[in-house]
Amino acid sequence: MTERLLNGLRAERERLNLTQADLAQRVGVSRKTINTIENLVFSPSALLALKIARDLDKRVEDLFWISNED
Repeated sequence: MTERLLNGLRAERERLNLTQADLAQRVGVSRKTINTIENLVFSPSALLALKIARDLDKRVEDLFWISNED
């Protein structure tokens, strides 16, 4: 069984009418970092996941979760 970190970042960001660049600037990373997180290429550090969640006024577990793939 493989565990994978999934996220609902794109949906929440779009719901708030934020661009990737907007969110990146707000949390102090590049737009490409936000893009790679949304596309599941990169898993954020705990610190970055917490900063994103705080900025979007969400609990980290509402934005990021573990999926078990068989």
